[in-house]
Amino acid sequence: MIHNLSGKFYVKRVPLKFQPDYSFVGARVQIQIPVALPEDPVRAPGADLLQNTHRNSTDLLWDILPAMSKRNIGLFGGTFDPPHLGHLILASEAVHQFELSKVLWVLTPDPPHKRNGTLTPVNHRVEMILRTITDNPVFEISRLELDRPGPHFTYDTCSLYMDQHPGAELTLLLGGDSLLDLPDWHKGAEIVSLVHRIGVMRRPGNMYDLSLLEHNLPGLSQKVIFLDTLLQAVSSREIRHRVAEGLPFRYYLLPSVYEYIETHGLYRAASNADLS
Repeated sequence: MIHNLSGKFYVKRVPLKFQPDYSFVGARVQIQIPVALPEDPVRAPGADLLQNTHRNSTDLLWDILPAMSKRNIGLFGGTFDPPHLGHLILASEAVHQFELSKVLWVLTPDPPHKRNGTLTPVNHRVEMILRTITDNPVFEISRLELDRPGPHFTYDTCSLYMDQHPGAELTLLLGGDSLLDLPDWHKGAEIVSLVHRIGVMRRPGNMYDLSLLEHNLPGLSQKVIFLDTLLQAVSSREIRHRVAEGLPFRYYLLPSVYEYIETHGLYRAASNADLS
């Protein structure tokens, strides 16, 4: 309210109760903050500032949002043949220790290092992953490799994701064996330079001397962080072997994955025991 006392104008502060109006526009949050304006803002000193308060606060919000919304993404690749509790432990520990906003399970249909082996058909592996991650909203299956022809190299996949999501911080999740093989990977040194960090899960009792890998992978020591877990020694290869040999395997998997394997008779053939 404006009062005219001795020819002078001033703004009387009036208590204002309101709730912010949150409007979702695409992936951006627009917060409209109501502002109490004087009845005659044209004549009041500072009225221009008051009139522009909503516009300026919104502009400021757009300046702040990019920093707030920077995504810290975990990239978890593999054949997942089948996905087991060890995969879940690695992914969940990575979310906790690295404060990841999402873990992308990147199913590799045609891995270069396993092209001479026989893999379970992609449709079965997709379904088993979906059953594995269905109750965790942070986990998501990615089609980065499913929707393009092989062979599929990790460097290409990471580059494609960064092209699609500029500004994202990418954490590559690996098992200890993959870390040791990294110097032989396609553009291994470039992978190290491209990603924000490399999270490595060590098998119980395993130790790694990163200095031995630094010659071929400069900067590796600064990028690698080992994940602390209570992981049991479990692998997809061992599960396939146990299924083929009629050994117990049920409790290495989620119940829904176990049921799927049983229903579809996966890994039962003796020839599957040595799948790579």
